[in-house]
Amino acid sequence: MTLIIAPHSIDAVLRKLLRGSATGLRRLAVVLAALALSACATNLGGSVDTTAALGEQKPLPGNGKPQKPVRIAMILPLAGYSPTAATAKGMKQAGEMALFELDNPLVQIIVKDDKGTPVGAAAAADEAIREGAEIIVGPLTAGATTAIAPVARKANVPVLTFSNDRRVAGNGVYLMSFLPEQEIDRIVTFAASKGKRTYAALVPDDAYGVVVEEAFRRAVERNGGRVVALGKYPADVNAMLTPVKGLMDSIRQSADSGMPVDTLLLAGGAEVLPQIGPLMSYSGLNGSQIKLIGTGGWDYPNAGRNAALAGGWYPAPDPHGWQDFAQRFSRSFGTTPPRLATLSYDAVSFAITLGAYEPGQRYTAANLTRANGFNGVDGTVRFSAEGLPDRSLAVLEIQTFGASVIDPSPGGALPAASTSAVSAAQSPERAN
Repeated sequence: MTLIIAPHSIDAVLRKLLRGSATGLRRLAVVLAALALSACATNLGGSVDTTAALGEQKPLPGNGKPQKPVRIAMILPLAGYSPTAATAKGMKQAGEMALFELDNPLVQIIVKDDKGTPVGAAAAADEAIREGAEIIVGPLTAGATTAIAPVARKANVPVLTFSNDRRVAGNGVYLMSFLPEQEIDRIVTFAASKGKRTYAALVPDDAYGVVVEEAFRRAVERNGGRVVALGKYPADVNAMLTPVKGLMDSIRQSADSGMPVDTLLLAGGAEVLPQIGPLMSYSGLNGSQIKLIGTGGWDYPNAGRNAALAGGWYPAPDPHGWQDFAQRFSRSFGTTPPRLATLSYDAVSFAITLGAYEPGQRYTAANLTRANGFNGVDGTVRFSAEGLPDRSLAVLEIQTFGASVIDPSPGGALPAASTSAVSAAQSPERAN
């Protein structure tokens, strides 16, 4: 088994390896050899391609002939100390964890840093493919995905990207992410089932906000409702108060006109909600009269500490998979994973699952778009021929401590991620 060893996770990995007595000692010997060989690579020039040290460790099948390893490329913006780099490093660790837990000795991961630029992403993809990568996991952004797509397509290598921009999907590119359109449709449909008919929204003033606004208007109309007010907030915290107050004024006017708003969509995540919530309360938001609904961006720890969000509804995967994953991640690396880490874990797990097939038959469009999809930490995902993900989402309600499921995903309860992933690795035809 090839392991990617990050300097900050060595102790955790060694502890795991030592649990298996003789088997653990054999694995420990391999890891120590890898560390010795890769020490220069991990300390000179910031290289993250540490799997090369184990590139020739090939297990022997029953006939005694060496088998060619299955190589999975992981491309992420790992350089630096920005929040994006921190998220990417957590996603890299999650990919390592999937490799360790599924324990397929024929699988290797080639990690490449795209340096946070489209040019860097294209170069990373080219290097990984020349080193034998059969599938690419990542990159993180739409721009980087657009850059690597033609490189991967020319080599007939599929891409499991973490971007949620549907415009980059198709022609061998598959989105691992959660589409804003699917999230909006789920939460609006649920709100409508509870009798909500008159809506307002506060969305970011950027490209994501444009997608959310369009999806919101379509979903409300499809469910027989009406949008009577919409505001857009900038990224600058100091400039958020004016649009928030403007929206609250519009909501009050709607009540005076005899069409009071009963539902308000607040689109955003952990980077903005702690600032917007108090502003909305200050501007007169009445949570007892207006139901607050959100997007998947609400799915972060301690969201309930924001009093304005308490009692609000939002769409997300069933939380049990995340809770189990987060505990395992914390035991392995001593820190809480970023929420996007599950996408990386699942993408590597799916790639390992299909790696059980013969070369040339592993990552075909037919296998990637199979009807029963793949089971992962975030539930079941099915890829369309256009590369778009189809996911089942639950509806959760924010509470002071955590959130509770008030409407399960249409597919019902999903199996524990650890169980489904291991089963998939052992028997791809049956498990998924």
